[in-house]
Amino acid sequence: MSFQKLFLTFFGSGLSPKAPGTAGSLAAFIVGIGILYTLGANTLFMLTLAITVIAVFEINKYETATNSHDNSEIVIDEVSGMWIAMLIVQSVLTTVDSVTVIAFGYASSFLFFRIFDIYKPSTIGWIDREVKGGLGVMGDDVLAGIASGLLSGLIIVVIEKII
Repeated sequence: MSFQKLFLTFFGSGLSPKAPGTAGSLAAFIVGIGILYTLGANTLFMLTLAITVIAVFEINKYETATNSHDNSEIVIDEVSGMWIAMLIVQSVLTTVDSVTVIAFGYASSFLFFRIFDIYKPSTIGWIDREVKGGLGVMGDDVLAGIASGLLSGLIIVVIEKII
């Protein structure tokens, strides 16, 4: 497997025969948790920024070579979106002591990311339909990550106010 395909499929997780986007998101979630708790949020932020920029160019090259758009095996966009959601949740969780709330926060970021990524409401769907190339492939997932992170963060804040 070429380095490009390894990168775009996030170490092969996008080659899953069923639900490759969910498989890629789950792989990103697991790796993201590992990075957050071993190397910290700053490292995850820098990795997210780097893979997002690199992915735009690599997806453009891949789409030109394969004459395709947003191939289902490409899940590096899910990685970027999932990590963005997790980073937003992490920023809200810095003041939370409850393990249950922390677990809920991360789980909800995964769930909401998949919902926003699959159903593509509003601007997320517009980007998916109208923006071509690597920027379009990455853009809808970046926005889905922001939306899911903000929604999860809002719910965490509300839960913290209640309990």
